[in-house]
Amino acid sequence: MTRQERRDRERAQRRQVIVNAARELAEAEGWESVTTRRLAERIEYSQPVLYSHFEGKDGIVSAVALEGFGELAATLHNAREGADSPHSEPRAVASAYMEFARANPALYEAMFTLRVDLTFAQSDTPAPLHAGFAELREALAPLTGDRDAETFTEIVWSALHGLATLSQAGRLRPDFYDKRLAMLVDQLGTVRA
Repeated sequence: MTRQERRDRERAQRRQVIVNAARELAEAEGWESVTTRRLAERIEYSQPVLYSHFEGKDGIVSAVALEGFGELAATLHNAREGADSPHSEPRAVASAYMEFARANPALYEAMFTLRVDLTFAQSDTPAPLHAGFAELREALAPLTGDRDAETFTEIVWSALHGLATLSQAGRLRPDFYDKRLAMLVDQLGTVRA
């Protein structure tokens, strides 16, 4: 291994330590508690080291969000692959999406609520974002019918996001969590354009 390769590996490892610490702190105390000063203290690096990897908190949040989109894509893929049949994929993936949001509230917030410098729905959109959307689109294929698959997926994603966000904020009756999700998936299969 060359000296440059070793430096690059160490730099990547430091970057990952920063991302991991930000995630842990955000999940424990919320994103408002994540500051470069607190991160530097927590991981025992100086603030200039953090700034050598990220321009600031927004850059760190973007890195966390990108990592989260990769995890979400893998979660949706596993749910889709683990479904009993193509017709059970929509429910399995919708359920996995909701569980991902419920299990990772700060990560989900970074992905979908906080300011990030990620490009969505464009040719330069990062691969993990495309992968998650593709898994959702693939799972919804049995319900799409003659509707535009991309638009249908965007609408379902919006509905799932709404349910996840409203549930996390305590705006919906918690006892009806599973019933709402089942009703949404059932409705998607019966409504045709």
